[in-house]
Amino acid sequence: MIRFEGVSKIYLTDFVLKNINWEIKNGEKVGLVGSNGAGKSTQFKILIGDEDQTSGTIIKEGNPKIAHLKQELDCNLNRSVREELESSFEDIQIVDNKLLEIENKMKSLDIKKYSDEFETLVNQLAKYQAKFEALGGYKMRADVDKILPKLGFSIEDADRLVGNFSGGWQMKVALGKIILQKPDLLLLDEPTNHLDLDTIFWLEEYLSSLKIAIIIISHDRYFLDKLCKKIIFIDRGISETYNGNYSFFLEQKSIIEQSKNKAYELQEKEIAIQKKYIDRFRASATRSTQAKSREKQLKKISKIEAPATKSKSPAFHFPECPRSGKSVLTIKNLSHSYEDKILFLDVNLKISSGDKIAILGPNGSGKSSLLKIIMKRISPEIGEVKFGKHNIFTSYYEQNQAEALPPEEKVIDLIYNKCPEWQQKKVRTFLGSFGFQKETVFKFIKQLSGGEKARLALALIIMNPSNFLLLDEPTNHLDIESKENLELAIKNYKGTLLIISHDRYFISKVANRIVEIKDSKLLSYNGNYEYFLEKK
Repeated sequence: MIRFEGVSKIYLTDFVLKNINWEIKNGEKVGLVGSNGAGKSTQFKILIGDEDQTSGTIIKEGNPKIAHLKQELDCNLNRSVREELESSFEDIQIVDNKLLEIENKMKSLDIKKYSDEFETLVNQLAKYQAKFEALGGYKMRADVDKILPKLGFSIEDADRLVGNFSGGWQMKVALGKIILQKPDLLLLDEPTNHLDLDTIFWLEEYLSSLKIAIIIISHDRYFLDKLCKKIIFIDRGISETYNGNYSFFLEQKSIIEQSKNKAYELQEKEIAIQKKYIDRFRASATRSTQAKSREKQLKKISKIEAPATKSKSPAFHFPECPRSGKSVLTIKNLSHSYEDKILFLDVNLKISSGDKIAILGPNGSGKSSLLKIIMKRISPEIGEVKFGKHNIFTSYYEQNQAEALPPEEKVIDLIYNKCPEWQQKKVRTFLGSFGFQKETVFKFIKQLSGGEKARLALALIIMNPSNFLLLDEPTNHLDIESKENLELAIKNYKGTLLIISHDRYFISKVANRIVEIKDSKLLSYNGNYEYFLEKK
């Protein structure tokens, strides 16, 4: 359907894409993966025509219709669900508005007085009705009614405003608008960001059922494994294609890297031996001919390229902190509501030292509110929340903390202001462990990508030693390498953890206990994520 051939993209003096070669066939589901800044979204922009490639060719067979579901959802919150879905039929909407305009004119016209004008309007009406029918106008409502239950909406929901639904449901509306346009290729950029687990499960099943070609940019490893049978890996502006799911890609990439490293080492060893022989016998009366012959052969060798040194992704650890007592937190008979919704009804929870708890539940169930109540940002209506009596030092990462960073401040100044006693070397080393190296430390925060802001916000939290860590969606916007480093840091963390995340792979790696919010209750599972799924 689409083929990239030697595509490159240069911004000023910076190569984003150097040599991109891949193809997608009808009905294929492909994962586009790579670290933040690798050029994944740039390829989407080139595909939809927002940007042009600097060089190379993009071949499109049969002019396929391409639709793009962006991270920032394109929805009018003041329309009803039905109106928003119908807005995807742009041509039909224009004709429908014209029909309404003609009908209103006919109603207000005195037929006896303006018979000629009325006849003109009748002819116009017939013409636009024929056009409306030809465009599928009468089928439009049926198509919308058909897709509503597939998206999980009831007929009653169709008349509710889009703005009255959560972000997950708004994503369903945005996706529905695209599907109604019947695209040949669907581009999805981080579709699981901010979705709860139930909606992610739904999205996986729904996308699996679609027969169209799909390209997915995602850092959700379970999601990629479930949907994709081909992975395109972008690294340093170059693409590599792997025919298999994400787990297969990781295995194959590791095998290929090991093989390349071994071949390179063997060749370097052989070249060193030959050079030693040439240097030794170049001036020898008996062996100089042999030495020259070997030198000629050496020049003809096709050299194996040196393995690329891996770009450092942030590798960090939590600073040492005094150990807490065994009891870290006790929640007793807690009840709390938000507007007209009861979030918690007479709930109890005990957290002990060393617990690493993942809090699960659909969007709007009260996960973030629970952390805010614990941190005393919100006062509970009924009940009590008590920290343990011995050595409790907390650090709290809020969901939108990365967006609250001061945009006009430089990265390095932010750390200096927090710890003015630190020497420059210590600041640079600390920032380097979060992926801020060389000139990037002098960037203004407003110039940072979403992933860079998330890493910087995490860095600020980690500067303070703590033994009770509360993290609300810390993996949003992080690339896979950064997630892996956060996983490792949490594994080595000696304190207690409360974490909210919709990244199932991440949860499975870090949590030793699950607390699910369901029907205003806290249900505790004393085991990891796999144990929780088994019990469910």
